Amino acid sequence: MNQLVRRLGVPDAVLIGLGSMLGAGVFVVFGPAAAAAGGAGLLPALALAGFIAFCNAISSARLAARYPESGGTYVYGRERLGPFAGFVAGWGFVVGKTASCAAMALTIGTYLWPGQARLVAIVAVVAVTAVNLRGIGKTATATKLLVGLVLAVLALVAVVGLVGGPLDLGRLGDPGDSGRGVLTAAGLLFFAFAGYARIATLGEEVREPERTIPRAVPLALGIVLAIYLALAVVALGVLGADRLAGSAAPLADVVTAAGLPGLAWVVRAGAAVAVTGVLLSLLAGVGRTLLAMARRRDLPGALAAVHPTHRVPHRAELAVAAVVTVVVLLGDVRDAIGFSACTVLVYYAITNAAALTLGRDPARRLPVQVLAGLGLVGCLLLAANLPLGSVLAGFGVLAAGAAWYALRHHG
Repeated sequence: MNQLVRRLGVPDAVLIGLGSMLGAGVFVVFGPAAAAAGGAGLLPALALAGFIAFCNAISSARLAARYPESGGTYVYGRERLGPFAGFVAGWGFVVGKTASCAAMALTIGTYLWPGQARLVAIVAVVAVTAVNLRGIGKTATATKLLVGLVLAVLALVAVVGLVGGPLDLGRLGDPGDSGRGVLTAAGLLFFAFAGYARIATLGEEVREPERTIPRAVPLALGIVLAIYLALAVVALGVLGADRLAGSAAPLADVVTAAGLPGLAWVVRAGAAVAVTGVLLSLLAGVGRTLLAMARRRDLPGALAAVHPTHRVPHRAELAVAAVVTVVVLLGDVRDAIGFSACTVLVYYAITNAAALTLGRDPARRLPVQVLAGLGLVGCLLLAANLPLGSVLAGFGVLAAGAAWYALRHHG
């Protein structure tokens, strides 16, 4: 039986979504986003990224309930828009999230041992892959522990920033960049929200997917957006836009600025834990998209194997780990974030396009068709306004994949 096992309920799915989002958002992209948008533009950019992510979440949840199997928008695109759209979505997800995995691994290394960041990153990839290979139940259990620790650290930062200060809410109005700067920041911040898709890519492993997925996706997203907004206010209020933009570890700097530099190591350790949680879920999600693509022969069929004991796509996960290791040895964190944001925004544009074909949903009070249309336009707008190098690299790799698909099917 070459099928995965349904083990996850709503709490497990929400926790996997939280583990996928929290690390990247809080510890990686606030600085670059502040540099792009300034103090006055950061919160609007965060709200815009959150709204587009919400549109995508509603579309993802509707599609995942209709097609409860591994693969996410790769499956939805194939079923609703045709094989080519599905392939582009799957290819974009795989290459974008592989870059994300490398960025997260390098972030772990930078926080724990800056002088040997790449070595630590490779050790992290090996360790996380070993956990995932033991089964999705082990992944969910490990993510629960990681999320609990991360939330405790983030609460510590918020309390210290609010109580110890110097918190100046006037800094939230520091001069910002142009409207394009806000769009650029929103595109980068979207990188921080993309983890809710991990719930959909695990669609073959949740119980009652038609009920579990539509509940878990918006719930996880809403919790994370609230946390991001609170921490953005604290970070801007304590550090100001310029210092936040130049900070490599903004939450640790908040604690230091509040007069408690001894706690900075706790925040750094928390960052490493958070990003490990992101990496854990990222690798699981990419492996399952490879599984779905291999089942349909868009990738080598050998990757479709499911382990007879642990019921995980072990060959796909090992292949992802190998590619991530190569990128870790050759790549850069900031470039990886921009590239990943570009390709993943295209992935969600296809999600919304697929959702538009479902038509109206009388059972929902939300105007789901309008949200899908706004999500489609918003994803393309944010992708186009990312840094030029990220746009060129992202669309270049997508075009290369499309050309390979065309040659394979029409050559």
